[in-house]
Amino acid sequence: MIPEWSKQLPWGVRIEWGLAGARALGPDSAAVVVVDVLSFTTSVSVAVDAGTRVFPYPSRDDTAAEFALDHDAQLAVGRKAASAQQPWSLSPAALRRAPAPPRLVLPSPNGSAISAAVSGVPVLAACLRNASAVARWMVQQGWGTAERPISVIAAGEHWPGQDVLRPAIEDWFGAAAVISALAENGAGPLSPEASAAKTSYDGTADVPLLISRCSSGRELADIGFADDVAVAIEIDQSKVVPMLVDGAFTDAAH
Repeated sequence: MIPEWSKQLPWGVRIEWGLAGARALGPDSAAVVVVDVLSFTTSVSVAVDAGTRVFPYPSRDDTAAEFALDHDAQLAVGRKAASAQQPWSLSPAALRRAPAPPRLVLPSPNGSAISAAVSGVPVLAACLRNASAVARWMVQQGWGTAERPISVIAAGEHWPGQDVLRPAIEDWFGAAAVISALAENGAGPLSPEASAAKTSYDGTADVPLLISRCSSGRELADIGFADDVAVAIEIDQSKVVPMLVDGAFTDAAH
C-alpha cells in the first residue's frame, strides 16, 4: 500500500521520479505526464509531429519484435543498430530524417516502461519541445486542480550496469517546464515539490545550454549523437499533445 504522505495530496500539480513515482501518484491523478527528454518523449514528439502512432514498449528484447508484428508496426532499434533498411531508433534526429511509418514501436527502459505501466488514467508524453502545448491542452480539459490533479513524472535514467534510478537533470527540467506552463495557464495549487521544480526552471537563464552540458547530454555527444541533444532543446517548437489512445501515442490536440 502506498502511504498517504507520498501522494502529494491535495495539491493540483505534483512531480515524482521514475516508475515507482508513477505508480505512487498515478491512481489519484486525472492525468499522468511522462517526461524523458533524452530521449523517449522527445522521440515521441518528433514521430507524432510526422503523423506516426507510437506504441511504447518497456524493453528491447525478442518480445518487442513480436509486439511490433502483432500491431502491424515498425520496430525502433538501438541508436547504433539503425540502418537504411531499419532507420527508426530512439534517436529523435534519426526519426526526423527517416520516412515516417504509420505505426512505430518505440522500446525504452525508462519513459516507455513508465508509459506502458500506468493504467486507468490518461497518459501524455511531454518534453522541452512541447511542454507548453501539453500544459495548455491539459488545463483546457479541466485538469490540474485539487479535485483533478496532474502528476508529472520525470523518468530518470539507470546507472550503467545497475538497476538503480539515476535522477537526470534533463528530465527534471523537462518536467519543470510542464509545471511552469501549467501554473502560467492557471493550474494548481502546486505541491512543494512541483513548486521547487518550477522555481528551478524559471530561474535558469539558459536551459538549452544546461541540458547540452549535463551528464546525459555529454554522454550522447560522446557517442556521436549530439544532434539528438540539439533536437531535445528545441524549446516549445512542437504543438503536438501525444496521449496514449488504444496503446499508442497520438496527437490529442487534433
